[in-house]
Amino acid sequence: MCGLSGFLQPHGGRESDLRAQARRMADTLVHRGPDDRGEWVDAEAGMALGFRRLAIVDLSPAGHQPMVSADGRFVIAFNGEIYNYGDLRAEMESTGTRFRGASDTEVLVELIARRGVRDSLPSVWGMFAMAVWDVTERVLWLVRDRLGKKPMYYGQSARGTWLFGSELKSLRAHPECPTSVDRGAVVSLLRYSCIPAPASIYTNLGKLPPGCVARIAVGRPAVVEPYWRARDIVESSVARRHPISDEEAIECCDALLTDAVRRRMVADVPVGAFLSGGIDSSLVVATMQALSTRKVRTFSIGFTDPEYNEANVAAAVAAHLGTDHCEMYVTPAEALAVVPSMGRLYDEPFADSSQIPTLIVSTLAKRHVTVALTGDGGDEMFGGYPRHWSAEEVWRRIGPMPHAARALAAGALDLVSPSVWNAVYAAWQQRVPAHARQIRPGDKLRKLTAFLRARDVDYLYEILIAQWDSPEAVVRNGHDLTSWARQEAAGLAVPSVTERVIFRDLVGYLSDDVLVKVDRASMGVSLELRAPLLDHRFVAFSWQLPQTLRIRDGRGKWLLRRVLDRYVPPSLVDRPKTGFSLPIGAWLRGPLRDWAESLLSSSSLSDSDVFDARAVRVTWDRHQRGTVDEALRLWPILMYQSWWSEWQRPGA
Repeated sequence: MCGLSGFLQPHGGRESDLRAQARRMADTLVHRGPDDRGEWVDAEAGMALGFRRLAIVDLSPAGHQPMVSADGRFVIAFNGEIYNYGDLRAEMESTGTRFRGASDTEVLVELIARRGVRDSLPSVWGMFAMAVWDVTERVLWLVRDRLGKKPMYYGQSARGTWLFGSELKSLRAHPECPTSVDRGAVVSLLRYSCIPAPASIYTNLGKLPPGCVARIAVGRPAVVEPYWRARDIVESSVARRHPISDEEAIECCDALLTDAVRRRMVADVPVGAFLSGGIDSSLVVATMQALSTRKVRTFSIGFTDPEYNEANVAAAVAAHLGTDHCEMYVTPAEALAVVPSMGRLYDEPFADSSQIPTLIVSTLAKRHVTVALTGDGGDEMFGGYPRHWSAEEVWRRIGPMPHAARALAAGALDLVSPSVWNAVYAAWQQRVPAHARQIRPGDKLRKLTAFLRARDVDYLYEILIAQWDSPEAVVRNGHDLTSWARQEAAGLAVPSVTERVIFRDLVGYLSDDVLVKVDRASMGVSLELRAPLLDHRFVAFSWQLPQTLRIRDGRGKWLLRRVLDRYVPPSLVDRPKTGFSLPIGAWLRGPLRDWAESLLSSSSLSDSDVFDARAVRVTWDRHQRGTVDEALRLWPILMYQSWWSEWQRPGA
């Protein structure tokens, strides 16, 4: 795993200047690649590539990048892993190709030299982002893997220079980098807790969407096209569905996962795994241990508060599987200590609070291994989130009602604040049966009013995941942006509301939130994470299954649970899903209060000049009074303010 960066400027340049600038950009990514660095320039064309290497496969100098193909035509800077590179190498050797080293990067660049960039990609399995320079045609190709596991930012300066890199900090190291904040991106941050592709926090910079390739030449606009679309895979898989027995599905799932895990255990450095004790990570670890002749290294963190602690479950699973388990209990003080660093680590605003424990467990694992496998992807493919089955029920109830009537009812409910509803309920709750009592019903009614305004299922989905119902009203001069995921979902042909919601998570929440979280947290400590459940073959397989093999009896991931039953007793892992949740609300009223107050003060909000200070202060004060828990709405604003203080404040 590595970090790449570079630029393509008009009218060429001096080789020494281009090389020095490429090095400055790449050196901002030293955390992604502490083992080696390199630059390559084509001075006449104005092309420069910079690279930082985290050596995983072929630790010798033969793996040095940027790497030039044997025929001299293509130069590559490659961040990622190709899991079928051994198969591709054997195929190419059988027809005459000779390799200098043993790296997957060399296999990739020689494959491109044979077939070209576009025609090579269907054969490549893995997680990657790459920049490829065609010396002959003077064309730059930028590529991102199918599901968006690895990042690629790019954009054009006012002077016409194309900039690109693994993280925005590398682009900012170029003097022409545009840094005007896109207020539409801030609106998206408040809605999704992240900034979805193709946008970035900056107006003239963006993210290459998953499964896409960009072709860039000086003096021409970039041409961005998909080489693989989740939508195509989903629609074709649904069309090919056929009856399959439970046992046959379990057998196929187990075999496919075993192959995916086996390929991801290949490395020339120590390999371990994250183990939370949940279905997904337990299944990955169980498969690893079944394939290994030695004890697998597993890692988990725990919290002293039992409401947020899963370490005891992870330890029980590890004991049953016989792994070499390492756990660390994190005090609130230790968790809080990493919060101020989030603005620098995630160098555009990012507000999924599980970023905190993800960074902590990554730090723990890095002390022992350089590569770790994770269970990421199981929820997004096999219906693991409550919204995957609750959305169907909500839409069944409200969908048949005329939209105008629902909007009118929502307006009536909005006339009474959540705090008043809570107070009224508190006065009457003794008359409600104990099993039917609610906590803060006013907050739930606020969400209900948003549901009633939903025009369609996609709008309903965005309400389900939104932190702010109308973020445009909170961001000064804010406007809505259309995400790549929203575009991909338009007109999608799937049989049910549930499957539409699962698709939205697959193409949006997964790549824009989950994979950003794990990439920055792990690479921030020079740890490579691999996700077997995100093998693209697994994606196609999951969509060929009838919905009942994903969700059954009101519970998600039915098939993954049955495969795990082969390795682990259900009693060890059969519990409600918790995830990496933290008591952010209580922290903002306690140990994080001063930090948050400094970021949300009227002067700080005025300095950043993005938010409606009155709306933010009202929300903050309401949270401090304890009438409503506003942590999920405040956290995106805090993460923006923290980021702004790190990167945008004058003198930062």
